[in-house]
Amino acid sequence: MRITRRLEFDAGHRIPDHASQCKHLHGHRYVIEITLTGDIIQADGNPANGMVMDFGDIKRIAKTHLVDQWDHAFLAYRGDAPIVDFLASLPNHKTVLLDAVPTAENLVVIAFRILDAHYTDSFGNHLRLERVRLYETPNCWADATRDMVQA
Repeated sequence: MRITRRLEFDAGHRIPDHASQCKHLHGHRYVIEITLTGDIIQADGNPANGMVMDFGDIKRIAKTHLVDQWDHAFLAYRGDAPIVDFLASLPNHKTVLLDAVPTAENLVVIAFRILDAHYTDSFGNHLRLERVRLYETPNCWADATRDMVQA
């Protein structure tokens, strides 16, 4: 079975080497979709009976380990010295420093790697993170899948 939970967050970024508008500071209303696969739990009396995983638990894990850190933050490439230095000069600014340029493609791979360790099989139902999809806009998104990230 495959299930997906969708969450939203707001964050700023810039693509320093971009040839057009994305080289400027700007932000997005990101949407992240977390897709898990596993067997449906068959355990009478258990609150997860009939589910692969409770959607509320999927949300809680994603918020704790990713969304709350990235929401209303500026996602900055560590090598973008002018921006990193500027953001460091702002008292209590919420900045997330990344080892990659914060494109949708890089962000979704980072998100997959962060979340993968936290979706664990606690019911013997072969639960695993299968895909993370990150929408930068309603019409533009990137997918990170298990086979791609582990390659």
